[in-house]
Amino acid sequence: MEHLNDTHHTTPRADDIEQRLVDLEIKATFTEDLLEQLDQVIIRQQQQIDTLLREVAELRQPANDGGAGATRNLRDDLPPHF
Repeated sequence: MEHLNDTHHTTPRADDIEQRLVDLEIKATFTEDLLEQLDQVIIRQQQQIDTLLREVAELRQPANDGGAGATRNLRDDLPPHF
């Protein structure tokens, strides 16, 4: 008889199993939402990186408005009071 009491004592009740299942479903839902949010952050950051790479590439190209081979002096850009 002692053996039966031990088995009954360690068997989870249906209510406990149901609650654990609900808890896991809630966690899964929050995890899916978080994953979607992180995906959106990654997409936005990749777009920003792409934009920055294009801008850097444009800045590295020689300026065409000053003529070919013309060098630009940074002092020319200083305000007159310097």
